[in-house]
Amino acid sequence: MAAANDTRTSGGGEPHVRFIDVQKSFDGRTLVVKNLNLDIAKGEFLTLLGPSGSGKTTTLLMLAGFEAATHGEITLSGKPINRVPPHKRGIGMVFQNYALFPHMTVNENLAFPLQVRKMGRAETEARVKRVLEMVELPQMGNRRPAQLSGGQQQRVAVARALVFEPELVLMDEPLGALDKQLREQMQYEIKHIHDTIGVTVVYVTHDQGEALTMSDRIAVFHDGVIEQLSNPADLYEKPQSAFVARFIGENNRIAGTVRSLNGSTCGVEITGGHMLEAIKVNVAETGRATTLSVRPERVEIDPAAPDIANRLSGTVAETIYLGDHVRVRVNIPGSDDFVVKAPNKDGTVQLKAGQPVTVGWRTKDCRALDAN
Repeated sequence: MAAANDTRTSGGGEPHVRFIDVQKSFDGRTLVVKNLNLDIAKGEFLTLLGPSGSGKTTTLLMLAGFEAATHGEITLSGKPINRVPPHKRGIGMVFQNYALFPHMTVNENLAFPLQVRKMGRAETEARVKRVLEMVELPQMGNRRPAQLSGGQQQRVAVARALVFEPELVLMDEPLGALDKQLREQMQYEIKHIHDTIGVTVVYVTHDQGEALTMSDRIAVFHDGVIEQLSNPADLYEKPQSAFVARFIGENNRIAGTVRSLNGSTCGVEITGGHMLEAIKVNVAETGRATTLSVRPERVEIDPAAPDIANRLSGTVAETIYLGDHVRVRVNIPGSDDFVVKAPNKDGTVQLKAGQPVTVGWRTKDCRALDAN
């Protein structure tokens, strides 16, 4: 980022969507979106991810035109849209509650956006047929929404957002009302549709797994600011702040004090005087407080490998059998809630509460972040 909440691109042509110094306040005092500068490329699947109240949904609603920016400018294909009403922005929308007309058939629901745009009957019928095939519901055109399952209704909602071939599709928690298995299935289906037609998608969710599964890039919002904008792998493997490390996936946190700086790494002292090594992320000087971040699947129990520099003695607090791995909670210096995901490759992981163990991890898998 060039600056806080600045995620503009450099070069590569005009972005499809651009937020320029955008702010939003509902009461004239508190900013729920703070100086947002964000570029979205044409054809990109960008997810706005964050907890409730972080500013992600407000950002989406400003792009849709349902909320007005307090300050700054939003452009679509290089043209300012701040004063363009929602129905003239050419943007498709998919909501959590589907928003289908219950008295209309599926065909009628899909035809409605085209009729509003005065499209001819033959072209309307052709487009409706095409999008129904795209979402794999070609035989459902004469049914009403109440005669469809939740997943089928959501597919129809996606089809309706695509039927008029918009430049941009916005999705606001579209899978939140579905059960876990169906939600995961729909994640792959929406991503497949995106890959097939190449439309730009801006997607809002608070579900980290959903964001990692579907996105080209993810913008993590916190308190009205984008904390990090990265592809899924970098976001998970290389968090730039303690908040991102904590919010994306499971994460072990150990408080400490920086004692040495060694190029790209640093030495950190934790409770009991133990010294650990970590990748230096946003650590500027010795003597400062830091938070060490290490993923549970990167920790080994009683490690034998010589390149594991960080080792701490502890005691098993509990174990939970989860099939492919055993989730082990260990009491170690600096943490009473340190989690290890021990692979259960042959079904022989045998650990019991109260058992002494050594936990270890490599320097490259540990990141020294801000102390928050």
